[in-house]
Amino acid sequence: MSEYQYYEFVAIDRPLGDEEQAQMRGLSSRADITATSFVNEYDYGDFRGSPGQLMGLWYDAHLHVTSWGTHRLMVRIPIALADFDAYESYIVDGEVDIWSTDEHVIIDLTSNDEGDDYDLDAPAMLSSMVGIRGELAAGDLRALYLGWLAAQSRPFRWVRENGVLIDDEDESTPTPPVPPGLRALTSPQRALARYLRVDDDLLRAAAESSADIEDTTDEYESFVRGLAATEKDALLVRVLRDGQRQVHLELMGRYRESLPRVDAPAGPLVAELLRRADQLATTRERSAARKRAREKARIERERLAAHERRLAELSEDRVRSWSRVEAHMQATKAADYDCAVALLTDLQEVYHRGGDDDEFVERVAVLRNTHSRKVSLMKRLTDAGL
Repeated sequence: MSEYQYYEFVAIDRPLGDEEQAQMRGLSSRADITATSFVNEYDYGDFRGSPGQLMGLWYDAHLHVTSWGTHRLMVRIPIALADFDAYESYIVDGEVDIWSTDEHVIIDLTSNDEGDDYDLDAPAMLSSMVGIRGELAAGDLRALYLGWLAAQSRPFRWVRENGVLIDDEDESTPTPPVPPGLRALTSPQRALARYLRVDDDLLRAAAESSADIEDTTDEYESFVRGLAATEKDALLVRVLRDGQRQVHLELMGRYRESLPRVDAPAGPLVAELLRRADQLATTRERSAARKRAREKARIERERLAAHERRLAELSEDRVRSWSRVEAHMQATKAADYDCAVALLTDLQEVYHRGGDDDEFVERVAVLRNTHSRKVSLMKRLTDAGL
């Protein structure tokens, strides 16, 4: 397999100027570069730039996918809208990293799985997940929790198959705070969970201790009513002039600052989460096994019913049935020979049920004598015990 890599950057808040695009061109001669995006695919080469540095300078989101199992996503949000203290508890070295520049906070989420066989449509992924940037800026921490959960997923799947589920450290280590809304992920969050290979059973286990998201419509209305009329006019002018995205992020930041700080409740111990996920996985597997057994039994019942209908049809008109056998034997195609054998096998059962085994044997002997030169047909009859 070639060493495939896919790189994509997008600039959302501020498009790149001509000079900045020229600098990006210096990093790749084949990339598709615009004021708002950089896209390139590599089969044997590598990207010459530093994704982290470029995120700090110009870009608001970055995707990196490799054929050896790397799935990386970075998003950048204005530092004024970031809650670094809340973010820190979700950091997992090498998998959930967070750093800042003078103006932005960069969140770096990575999943590595060399044995992964996930059929990923890389060019479609970033657009499906970029919405988590606005969600994080609005105070929604579910994407960070999904990143932390992804870091537990690969070892969880491995130990379920190969080893002891819980170690001593897990017995005393708390999980980070469980944000509300894990039972009702947004579309970008669902795409992120899939991209980072979050284990479904771990997610279900964590969601059991996740509160529902409360309706904030009344709080929003109260906040907006508290804004001065001149300020609202200025905000609307900015929306008309620049679009709504930046205004929305700023308003969400101010809204969050207006609320009393409430720390998210601590999550369960890691051991408790793993045990519960293991229970859910076992229940799911048993349920799937029962479903497969029921489906297998249904298929077998239908097969037997069809078999009985076929035997009834053969028994009802035995003359016509033998004529069909003869017609298939007269042909020279292998498929016809197979049909003749299948019909004779069913006829054998019909005659046996009626106590007419001798008659059946005699008729088959006549057929074998008539078509004895057809070696392939004779072999089929012999192999079928006819």
